[in-house]
Amino acid sequence: MATTQTALITGGTSGIGRELANCFAQDKYNLILVARDEHELAQTAQQIQQQYGVQVTTIAKDLFRREAPFEVYQEVKASGTQVDVLVNDAGQGQYGTFDTTDVERELDIIQLNCGAYVVFTKLYLQEMLARNEGKILLVGSIAGQLPGPLQAVYHATKAFVNSFATSIQEENKDSNVTITNLLPGLTDTDFFEKADMTRAQNVAEKKGMMEPADVAKDGYKALMAGQNRVISGVMNKVQVTASNVIPDELVAAKIHSESKPVDGDESAK
Repeated sequence: MATTQTALITGGTSGIGRELANCFAQDKYNLILVARDEHELAQTAQQIQQQYGVQVTTIAKDLFRREAPFEVYQEVKASGTQVDVLVNDAGQGQYGTFDTTDVERELDIIQLNCGAYVVFTKLYLQEMLARNEGKILLVGSIAGQLPGPLQAVYHATKAFVNSFATSIQEENKDSNVTITNLLPGLTDTDFFEKADMTRAQNVAEKKGMMEPADVAKDGYKALMAGQNRVISGVMNKVQVTASNVIPDELVAAKIHSESKPVDGDESAK
């Protein structure tokens, strides 16, 4: 497998991103991990280096900031490191009815979930096309295939990612650069803590929730095989397939019912 190749992973200190880092490190990829928390980055880097013996570079950046992805790119470029695989994973949501959620936080979420993906993908896709080799993994979500009451903005950002992925896959289908769209469903990560969504019924019950390591393995396998899209988990595949034939209004009502707060208060906290 790869011995000198490098993968850049956003959101690589926890959840699916952290497990993807393990997948790459196991195959001896060097890593560049991008996240906000310097302490978590240092801890993660030390663990991966000790376990797998690969080089791990960390870059602490707040990807809520519009300039941050450009700064990361320039920092990596200045180091002379070639990024062979780009993994856009970092993402957040906010739970609650749209009229009660914080618009400033939502604008940050749009920047993180969409803006950062666009910048990183454009800059590294251009480099990869110039070499005619490389791989990109865009972590979308089955949320992007479904309406999302109580998470309206998050679902909309993932619809953007999924659509964006399909479009640029078509544009670059004749190159040796592959772009893979990973669509997880409910996954047992700290996403729900950050989104204040632990009080949602389906999260509290962990109903159909997958382990991040299993999702990461599905995504990694699809990425290495050059596949366009992978929906992780049998029941998630069923849900997306069913949503394609059931009217959106009924899908929205079902998701609303499943994700209602256990305390009955749908307002954002």
